[in-house]
Amino acid sequence: MNFASSILHPSQWSVRIRSTVASTLVIAFCLVAAGCALILLLAHSLQLSAQDTADTRATQLVQELTAESAADLDPSLLSTDSQVGIVQIVGPDHRVLVQSPGTGNQLLSQKTLEPGDAASLGRVEVDDNGDYWLIGRGVATPTGPVTVFVGADREPVESVVTAVAILLAVVGPFVLGLAAFATYRLVGSALAPVERIRSRVASISSGSRGERVPVPSGNDEIARLARTMNDMLARLDEGAQAQQRFVSDASHELRSPLSTITTALELAHRRPELLDDALIEDALLPEARRMRQLIDDLLTLARSDESNAEHPWAVVDVDLDDILLTEKTRIAGISDLTVTVEIAPVRVSGDPRSLTRLVRNLVDNAIRHAGSQVWLHCFHSKDGAHIVIEDDGPGIPEAERLRIFDRFVRLDSPRSRQGGGTGLGLAIASDITAAHGGTITMSERFGGGSRFEILIPKTED
Repeated sequence: MNFASSILHPSQWSVRIRSTVASTLVIAFCLVAAGCALILLLAHSLQLSAQDTADTRATQLVQELTAESAADLDPSLLSTDSQVGIVQIVGPDHRVLVQSPGTGNQLLSQKTLEPGDAASLGRVEVDDNGDYWLIGRGVATPTGPVTVFVGADREPVESVVTAVAILLAVVGPFVLGLAAFATYRLVGSALAPVERIRSRVASISSGSRGERVPVPSGNDEIARLARTMNDMLARLDEGAQAQQRFVSDASHELRSPLSTITTALELAHRRPELLDDALIEDALLPEARRMRQLIDDLLTLARSDESNAEHPWAVVDVDLDDILLTEKTRIAGISDLTVTVEIAPVRVSGDPRSLTRLVRNLVDNAIRHAGSQVWLHCFHSKDGAHIVIEDDGPGIPEAERLRIFDRFVRLDSPRSRQGGGTGLGLAIASDITAAHGGTITMSERFGGGSRFEILIPKTED
């Protein structure tokens, strides 16, 4: 597409130009339609008025001729004006008896009418003397029957209609130009805030923090758009900061076990005799397991983020009571804690692996911080399925209860790194719960300790 054709193509125009052209075309169409309607209505109205006047004159002539002959008529009835252009009285032999002064002797019509008859004879042109709408009436006079012809003059009507048409043709382009100019300026003024927003957005780079677009005054669509964009920029800033913190925290968490493993290997490289079972069991394997757990947790979080956006996992029926019973058995095998269960048959729709990971993370958290006992509950309510996991540990301060679901968050001792926690377990639990449309809350257990409750809403059939 060359430059000329691209300029002429509407898709290449700006919104301002397209709006101006569209509004001008609409106004032009309306003006043409209204002008044509006005001219037709005016012409019809003037025609009817002239024909009514001619018919009234013919009625007067008929009334006079019933009592006297055509030669004795009042001369005023034969006069013409701006509407009655010609009057002619014709005998039965088509001879003009009397007519309006100043008109020729040409017969207006060859048709003769019987007394009492009336007819509209249409348009009649009399040489160069005039153009008329002709009305005829038959009447019996004392001297015999005659036909009265009265012609309504078309020239004044056509003159008025022509003058109005010329006026509209002159004023129309001026109105169109004024409308186009006003539309161009108004659209430009309306889009000026959009251009300022565009310029500001174009200047915002990936490294810009805290940049916002200007918000125009008022509460129109553009102001709401600007506020929405600022909210989006705020979310992007929060996301970028969270991502930066996440990368920094992940790097920090991986650095510690990797440094331990590297130091041990370097020592074993210099002194191979030190690479014994104790070094492997006490240093290399625990740190490698910790690093593997951290990587597994990071992968789980990444999959959870994808699940929240796309739900790639298959939804099947999952028995939560079976998951809790399995966890009860696992706790008994790995710790000396007392486990109390109150489990009712509960079934939900979801991903079994994710829900198992959700429960296990909360159970591991309870094992890590419990003093001597852990409680596992699940039950149904009108809101959905509930899972409750409690421990008799030191609990969590109220101010920290929302923050513990953030990634890489560990509280100070005794909720420290003992037990190999990565600071991702509760974040993973929160993300899995959200992916299933549920909620997770933390509160203080009655009698001391922590209480985690998960609600997974009922799925509609």
